[in-house]
Amino acid sequence: MTGRFDSPGERSNAKASTKAIVFVVEDDISMRRSLTNLFQSVGLDVVAFGSAREMLQSTIPDVISCLVLDVRLPGLSGLDYQTELARLNIHIPIIFITGHGDIPMTVRAMKEGAVDFLSKPFRDQELLDAVIAATERDRKRREAQQIVANLQSLFETLSPREQGVMKLVAAGLMNKQVAAELGLAEITVKIYRGHVMKKMRARSLADLIRMTETLGIRANRPEQTQV
Repeated sequence: MTGRFDSPGERSNAKASTKAIVFVVEDDISMRRSLTNLFQSVGLDVVAFGSAREMLQSTIPDVISCLVLDVRLPGLSGLDYQTELARLNIHIPIIFITGHGDIPMTVRAMKEGAVDFLSKPFRDQELLDAVIAATERDRKRREAQQIVANLQSLFETLSPREQGVMKLVAAGLMNKQVAAELGLAEITVKIYRGHVMKKMRARSLADLIRMTETLGIRANRPEQTQV
């Protein structure tokens, strides 16, 4: 089963919207209309579906969002849809709603990353609070992804030699040690290091180290080089 969600590449190139969208998947028409009215009453955009399959077959915009998802649905259940979204690498925060919840069901949903699990009937404010928390989670996730994407773009402007110097410097080696490891003159390492700091827009060594950690770049620190 595949959906028409924006691909990872399309998501990274899309212009992000500042207004959140609440997606609703609820097979009960009256409940779906009630949820839509509730979210619209507080200024939220809403896109509602009658089934998980219907949402999967729709084009979902790349915006800050969350999903209010009924557990019991025709065809693909809410819990199975949560699993399917994870398989498709779609990380939309989910708020489950159900009139027939139980502890194992709740535990499964929360272990797989659900923001909340609400049993019907629930208070409107309870659901709105969960939606606010979910969209805030999605906003922070997107911001973190953008930071990584920006740093990766800067890292890719470095030459292979500059990348090697960056890794060793961030691992804690001094210029003399980096020079010995790479078979370069110390003055050459200083030049490369200057290029790295400028291209990565790092203000300090600590800043550069944080960048490598954010990018997940690791360079095993070798044994102390005798100089």
